[in-house]
Amino acid sequence: MAWGAGPVAADGPGAEGPGAGQPVRLAQAAPSADAQISRTPEGGGTMRGPVTNLPLPRYVSLKGGEGNARRGPSLSHRIDWVFRHAGMPLRVVAEFGHWRRVEDKDGAGGWIHYALLSGVRTALVVEDMAELRARPNMEADVVARAEAGAIVRLGECNPDWCRISGGGERGWVPKSAIWGVDPGEVRD
Repeated sequence: MAWGAGPVAADGPGAEGPGAGQPVRLAQAAPSADAQISRTPEGGGTMRGPVTNLPLPRYVSLKGGEGNARRGPSLSHRIDWVFRHAGMPLRVVAEFGHWRRVEDKDGAGGWIHYALLSGVRTALVVEDMAELRARPNMEADVVARAEAGAIVRLGECNPDWCRISGGGERGWVPKSAIWGVDPGEVRD
Protein backbone atom coordinates (compact mmCIF):
# COMPACT_ATOMS: atom_id res chain seq x y z
CA MET A 1 0.00 0.00 0.00
CA ALA A 2 2.34 2.68 -1.20
CA TRP A 3 -0.28 5.40 -0.76
CA GLY A 4 -0.33 4.79 2.99
CA ALA A 5 -3.88 3.67 3.75
CA GLY A 6 -2.67 1.22 6.34
CA PRO A 7 -1.24 1.79 9.76
CA VAL A 8 2.33 2.87 10.20
CA ALA A 9 4.69 1.54 12.82
CA ALA A 10 5.07 3.83 15.76
CA ASP A 11 8.46 5.17 16.61
CA GLY A 12 9.40 7.90 19.01
CA PRO A 13 8.59 8.19 22.71
CA GLY A 14 7.41 4.92 24.16
CA ALA A 15 8.77 2.82 21.28
CA GLU A 16 11.88 1.45 22.91
CA GLY A 17 13.47 -1.97 22.85
CA PRO A 18 14.23 -4.57 20.20
CA GLY A 19 12.35 -3.95 16.98
CA ALA A 20 11.26 -0.44 18.03
CA GLY A 21 9.86 1.44 15.09
CA GLN A 22 9.27 -1.80 13.16
CA PRO A 23 5.76 -2.89 12.22
CA VAL A 24 4.30 -5.25 14.76
CA ARG A 25 1.75 -7.79 13.60
CA LEU A 26 -0.65 -8.29 16.46
CA ALA A 27 -2.23 -11.67 16.96
CA GLN A 28 -5.89 -12.13 16.20
CA ALA A 29 -7.71 -10.96 19.29
CA ALA A 30 -9.63 -13.64 21.07
CA PRO A 31 -12.84 -12.52 22.74
CA SER A 32 -11.92 -10.83 25.99
CA ALA A 33 -12.84 -12.31 29.30
CA ASP A 34 -15.13 -9.29 29.66
CA ALA A 35 -17.19 -10.26 26.60
CA GLN A 36 -20.60 -11.68 27.28
CA ILE A 37 -22.92 -13.89 25.29
CA SER A 38 -26.51 -12.71 24.93
CA ARG A 39 -28.97 -15.44 24.09
CA THR A 40 -31.87 -14.89 21.78
CA PRO A 41 -35.27 -16.47 22.52
CA GLU A 42 -34.50 -19.10 19.89
CA GLY A 43 -31.41 -20.15 21.86
CA GLY A 44 -28.78 -18.73 19.48
CA GLY A 45 -25.92 -16.66 20.83
CA THR A 46 -24.46 -13.33 19.88
CA MET A 47 -21.36 -12.03 21.55
CA ARG A 48 -21.98 -8.59 23.03
CA GLY A 49 -19.55 -6.00 24.34
CA PRO A 50 -19.61 -5.64 28.13
CA VAL A 51 -19.55 -1.82 27.89
CA THR A 52 -21.86 -0.98 24.98
CA ASN A 53 -23.87 -4.21 24.71
CA LEU A 54 -23.30 -3.92 20.93
CA PRO A 55 -22.36 -7.00 18.87
CA LEU A 56 -18.75 -8.17 18.80
CA PRO A 57 -17.17 -8.13 16.34
CA ARG A 58 -18.62 -5.09 14.57
CA TYR A 59 -17.39 -2.46 12.11
CA VAL A 60 -16.75 1.22 12.79
CA SER A 61 -14.66 3.91 11.10
CA LEU A 62 -11.86 6.23 12.14
CA LYS A 63 -13.44 9.59 13.00
CA GLY A 64 -10.48 11.92 12.46
CA GLY A 65 -7.39 11.91 10.31
CA GLU A 66 -5.25 10.08 12.86
CA GLY A 67 -5.72 7.46 15.57
CA ASN A 68 -3.15 5.78 17.81
CA ALA A 69 -3.56 2.04 18.30
CA ARG A 70 -2.01 1.07 21.63
CA ARG A 71 -0.75 -2.19 23.05
CA GLY A 72 -3.33 -2.02 25.87
CA PRO A 73 -6.42 -0.06 26.92
CA SER A 74 -4.83 3.05 28.46
CA LEU A 75 -2.66 6.04 27.59
CA SER A 76 0.24 4.43 29.46
CA HIS A 77 0.48 1.62 26.89
CA ARG A 78 2.88 1.85 23.98
CA ILE A 79 1.60 2.98 20.57
CA ASP A 80 2.02 0.17 18.04
CA TRP A 81 0.18 1.67 15.05
CA VAL A 82 -1.02 5.03 13.86
CA PHE A 83 -4.00 4.96 11.50
CA ARG A 84 -3.83 8.02 9.23
CA HIS A 85 -6.94 8.03 7.06
CA ALA A 86 -10.25 9.55 8.14
CA GLY A 87 -13.08 7.13 7.52
CA MET A 88 -10.88 4.03 7.50
CA PRO A 89 -13.04 1.00 8.32
CA LEU A 90 -11.98 -0.88 11.45
CA ARG A 91 -13.35 -3.99 13.13
CA VAL A 92 -14.04 -3.81 16.89
CA VAL A 93 -13.21 -7.14 18.51
CA ALA A 94 -13.14 -6.22 22.23
CA GLU A 95 -14.13 -3.47 24.67
CA PHE A 96 -12.70 -2.26 27.97
CA GLY A 97 -14.00 0.94 29.57
CA HIS A 98 -13.55 3.79 27.07
CA TRP A 99 -11.28 1.68 24.84
CA ARG A 100 -12.03 -0.50 21.83
CA ARG A 101 -9.71 -3.19 20.46
CA VAL A 102 -9.74 -2.73 16.66
CA GLU A 103 -8.10 -4.34 13.67
CA ASP A 104 -7.76 -3.34 10.04
CA LYS A 105 -8.25 -5.63 7.04
CA ASP A 106 -4.81 -7.19 7.63
CA GLY A 107 -5.48 -7.87 11.32
CA ALA A 108 -3.15 -5.09 12.51
CA GLY A 109 -4.32 -2.72 15.19
CA GLY A 110 -4.63 -2.30 18.91
CA TRP A 111 -6.64 -0.41 21.51
CA ILE A 112 -8.14 2.96 20.46
CA HIS A 113 -10.09 5.41 22.61
CA TYR A 114 -13.76 5.28 21.66
CA ALA A 115 -13.86 9.06 20.98
CA LEU A 116 -11.67 8.46 17.89
CA LEU A 117 -14.20 6.07 16.36
CA SER A 118 -17.47 6.65 14.52
CA GLY A 119 -20.46 4.42 13.92
CA VAL A 120 -20.55 5.61 10.29
CA ARG A 121 -20.01 2.54 8.12
CA THR A 122 -17.32 2.67 5.48
CA ALA A 123 -15.54 0.05 3.41
CA LEU A 124 -12.12 -0.36 1.85
CA VAL A 125 -12.02 -1.34 -1.81
CA VAL A 126 -9.76 -4.41 -2.09
CA GLU A 127 -10.25 -5.23 -5.77
CA ASP A 128 -8.36 -2.98 -8.18
CA MET A 129 -10.65 -1.10 -10.56
CA ALA A 130 -13.73 -2.61 -8.93
CA GLU A 131 -16.74 -2.07 -11.14
CA LEU A 132 -19.66 -0.19 -9.59
CA ARG A 133 -22.86 -1.32 -11.25
CA ALA A 134 -26.26 0.35 -11.61
CA ARG A 135 -27.96 -2.63 -9.92
CA PRO A 136 -26.77 -5.57 -7.80
CA ASN A 137 -26.31 -7.80 -10.83
CA MET A 138 -23.25 -8.72 -12.93
CA GLU A 139 -25.27 -7.96 -16.09
CA ALA A 140 -26.06 -4.38 -14.97
CA ASP A 141 -24.31 -1.38 -16.55
CA VAL A 142 -20.96 -0.32 -15.08
CA VAL A 143 -21.40 3.25 -13.80
CA ALA A 144 -17.94 3.82 -12.29
CA ARG A 145 -14.74 2.09 -11.18
CA ALA A 146 -12.92 2.28 -7.84
CA GLU A 147 -9.22 1.78 -7.25
CA ALA A 148 -7.97 -0.65 -4.63
CA GLY A 149 -7.37 1.22 -1.38
CA ALA A 150 -10.23 3.69 -1.83
CA ILE A 151 -12.27 4.34 1.31
CA VAL A 152 -15.97 4.49 0.42
CA ARG A 153 -19.23 5.01 2.29
CA LEU A 154 -21.17 1.80 2.82
CA GLY A 155 -24.88 1.84 2.02
CA GLU A 156 -27.46 -0.86 1.52
CA CYS A 157 -26.25 -4.49 1.38
CA ASN A 158 -27.97 -7.71 0.41
CA PRO A 159 -26.36 -11.12 1.05
CA ASP A 160 -23.97 -10.78 -1.94
CA TRP A 161 -23.77 -7.09 -2.94
CA CYS A 162 -23.35 -3.67 -1.32
CA ARG A 163 -24.09 -0.18 -2.56
CA ILE A 164 -21.10 2.10 -2.02
CA SER A 165 -20.43 5.77 -2.70
CA GLY A 166 -17.37 7.95 -2.91
CA GLY A 167 -15.82 10.63 -5.08
CA GLY A 168 -19.25 11.70 -6.29
CA GLU A 169 -20.02 8.23 -7.65
CA ARG A 170 -22.16 5.40 -6.35
CA GLY A 171 -23.08 1.93 -7.37
CA TRP A 172 -23.26 -1.72 -6.40
CA VAL A 173 -20.24 -4.00 -5.95
CA PRO A 174 -19.93 -7.66 -4.95
CA LYS A 175 -18.99 -7.99 -1.28
CA SER A 176 -15.79 -9.75 -2.36
CA ALA A 177 -14.55 -6.40 -3.79
CA ILE A 178 -14.64 -4.59 -0.41
CA TRP A 179 -13.63 -5.02 3.24
CA GLY A 180 -15.78 -3.66 6.05
CA VAL A 181 -18.90 -5.81 5.88
CA ASP A 182 -19.46 -9.44 6.87
CA PRO A 183 -20.29 -11.98 4.14
CA GLY A 184 -23.91 -12.63 5.20
CA GLU A 185 -24.62 -9.13 6.55
CA VAL A 186 -27.72 -7.37 5.25
CA ARG A 187 -28.12 -3.58 5.59
CA ASP A 188 -31.10 -1.39 4.68
